[in-house]
Amino acid sequence: MKKRVLLSLFLTLSILSFSQEKSFNKFLSDSSMQYGTVSFCLVNPDSNNIVFEYNSEKSLTPASILKTVTSSAALELLGPEYTFTTTIGYTGTFRKGSDRLSGDIIIKGGGDPVLGSKNFEEIYSGFADRWIEEIKKLGIKLIDGRVITDDSYYDYLPVPAKWLWEDAGNYYGAGAYGLSVFDNTYEIHFRTSSDSTDLVITGITPIECRFEFSNWLVAAGTADKGYVFAAPYSTNGWLAGTIPANAEDFVLNASIADPPLIMAKLIDQKLKAAGIAVSGKPVTTRLLQTTITKDIVPVADIVSPPLKDIVKVLNQKSVNLYAEHLVKQLGKVYKNKGSTEAGLEVIKEFLAGAGINTGGMFIEDGSGLSPLDAVNAKAMVSLLCYLKNKGKYFNEFYASLPEAGKEGTLSTLFKDPVFDSMMKAKSGSMTRVRSYVGYITTHSGNNLIFCIIVNNFTGTTQNIVSPIEDILKEVILNK
Repeated sequence: MKKRVLLSLFLTLSILSFSQEKSFNKFLSDSSMQYGTVSFCLVNPDSNNIVFEYNSEKSLTPASILKTVTSSAALELLGPEYTFTTTIGYTGTFRKGSDRLSGDIIIKGGGDPVLGSKNFEEIYSGFADRWIEEIKKLGIKLIDGRVITDDSYYDYLPVPAKWLWEDAGNYYGAGAYGLSVFDNTYEIHFRTSSDSTDLVITGITPIECRFEFSNWLVAAGTADKGYVFAAPYSTNGWLAGTIPANAEDFVLNASIADPPLIMAKLIDQKLKAAGIAVSGKPVTTRLLQTTITKDIVPVADIVSPPLKDIVKVLNQKSVNLYAEHLVKQLGKVYKNKGSTEAGLEVIKEFLAGAGINTGGMFIEDGSGLSPLDAVNAKAMVSLLCYLKNKGKYFNEFYASLPEAGKEGTLSTLFKDPVFDSMMKAKSGSMTRVRSYVGYITTHSGNNLIFCIIVNNFTGTTQNIVSPIEDILKEVILNK
């Protein structure tokens, strides 16, 4: 009994001593935090003891650290070797020795988040051309039908309902479709001068994504503050904000409004370029308002990289699209519904099963892009403790996190030599939000897990990031 009392007293004194440390107190008293709120928790996962907490159960907007919830749930429930398959085939009649297909070319989506992505060029480079070659090998020269993308694998609500309107048309607001392609992103190229009225769109890549824009963009300064406003499946939109002046080739990255239709158009054009005539116009099952009921004869397919590789890019580069795909895939696999709502139900059940107190967790998407998401530091740390102590695939999850000062979204942060090989973490950032969650090894050899979430600070981002670096540096040096 006496030993327990002494241990309790020691832990209490440890917490009190940490709370008085210079860096954290300085952070709280800084003018940038006059109206701000912070939730912070530091835990030893080996003993499950809280080393320090401050507002640890205060629910705040997390931004992209929410991706650790989505990615860990996907790894644990689907497995690190899980893959997605996209198939091209045909329906109808084609007799060997004939050059006519009386039917349709079908591209069947399978929920692959990274189809055609530059992040995985070694797998996808020239994949569409390879498909055309396989069709040519059959001897088909005339398609008495059309190219149809079957995008019914997920629902037709690609963007979570609680996202902001200003995000949906931009690359980071790309939605998750039954067939996504090229990271659902295209480029709008501009040439600008010092005269803000002399702003010219010089190109669209890929050209199939071109549609009508009302252009309210202004060229001014050097910062990119340009936005694309366009809804999923729309055929027009508008551009607003400012982009840098005196740019010979400035690129604004936008989200593709209808990736399945773009894929159908692309294959249609490639077939014609290869000398194969197609009688009908390319289309999707959504536009046809039907499903493919005829048997599909497969011609070729392409299998995604394993989930562990997708998750690594997701967490290293903080790709919202991949997170939203994984939410829908969890819904598809476990609820037979490829929807955001079904996927979030699966994630919440996973968290509850892991013993996480979800009472202060309000999850509206998989990426953290929604400003209505809210979590607290204690719940986030509890999840990372569970993964380390009981997770089946902790090694794969841990490997996906950026190393401080070296990788991904942390490559320009935590550059002090103190952090070298001592911290792997996921960062999050939105307007007036900065957050970090991850694993720390201290100089004395302790393994700790931390989460810090800051909302509604004022002043520059650097005024928040620098003190956070100082706080975590103190942890590494003194704990």
